[in-house]
Amino acid sequence: MAALSVRGLHKRFGSTEVLKGIDLTIENGAFAVLLGPSGCGKSTLLNVIAGLERPDGGTVEIGERVVNDIPPKDRDIAMVFQSYALYPAMTVRRNITFGMECRRVPKREQDAAVARVATLLQIDGLLERKPAQLSGGQRQRVAMGRALVRDPLLFLFDEPLSNLDAQLRVDMRTEIKQLHRRIGSTIVYVTHDQIEAMTMASRIAVMNRGELQQFAAPETVYTRPANLFVARFLGTPPMNTIRARLAAEGDTLLAIVGAGRAGEAKLALPAQPASARAYIGREVFLGLRPECISDAGRRPDFPAARFDADVEMIEPTGAETIVLARLAGEPLRARVAPDIRLPLGQPASFLADMRAACLFDPGTERLIA
Repeated sequence: MAALSVRGLHKRFGSTEVLKGIDLTIENGAFAVLLGPSGCGKSTLLNVIAGLERPDGGTVEIGERVVNDIPPKDRDIAMVFQSYALYPAMTVRRNITFGMECRRVPKREQDAAVARVATLLQIDGLLERKPAQLSGGQRQRVAMGRALVRDPLLFLFDEPLSNLDAQLRVDMRTEIKQLHRRIGSTIVYVTHDQIEAMTMASRIAVMNRGELQQFAAPETVYTRPANLFVARFLGTPPMNTIRARLAAEGDTLLAIVGAGRAGEAKLALPAQPASARAYIGREVFLGLRPECISDAGRRPDFPAARFDADVEMIEPTGAETIVLARLAGEPLRARVAPDIRLPLGQPASFLADMRAACLFDPGTERLIA
């Protein structure tokens, strides 16, 4: 059963169209992340799902019930905000139970719910404290506890970790993922942080300028991006998208970078979909993740293309080194081992794992598949 279905959703603020016909179905028990740059419409989409904004077109279904005209309190949802939104004068216990008190839930049920979520979130010893006495991570647990006591069909998280420091974000990512595994509820989670999306989601919805670009498992979005926007947005550094001309040598397809220029490189591609042959003799974008490009100082055990590129900059990061180079005039980034020393301003030899290559149509910008 689908926990959430969004169909043909439009939303405008004045003359600005923020959501442009979003279609999205999230299955029961999924952890779906809405990911995209600032201003792409992901928070607006979450607010429309929650009932905090009314759509200008389309429908929202929660648990196969159309909820466009149903107020937020009756949508069987619970929301965790970026700002925590805790009542400063109330104890942790009252912050968690306040909503239940307003709904006139019996005291015995309130106590049982608090005990359950306090154990689940490991905040048993904090119930009589007030928010000012808590750390950022503890406040976020309380905000989640307030949502969890409702046991809703759908949990909505609006960038809940953005106010935390880097190490605490790592810890809270793990906690939220473990929490989802334990309770098995459906979560829709908004973030602009790619690491949060990749590590937590079972499905990622990548958005840009009010449109859904791709909705798939994290590994699919990363390795087979639907278009150039997804390829260039996801990843740090992002996927190299290099202009090349497609050619054929017998049954083998070649991506020729810098055709006719000094330093021309012919990169043999592994088996491609039949649709790729229609691009022979035409320009394409060749997509290669930086981690698929390494120095040529080892014998590869995979289908590799060897080429020389001019090294322009080196960025050591500790665990690896990012190399900025230029292949026949085209910029590219490679990830190499931290002990590799490459000369700046001079050509160096590289290997590309062509199994990971993607081809994109330069006109439509979509993956050729």
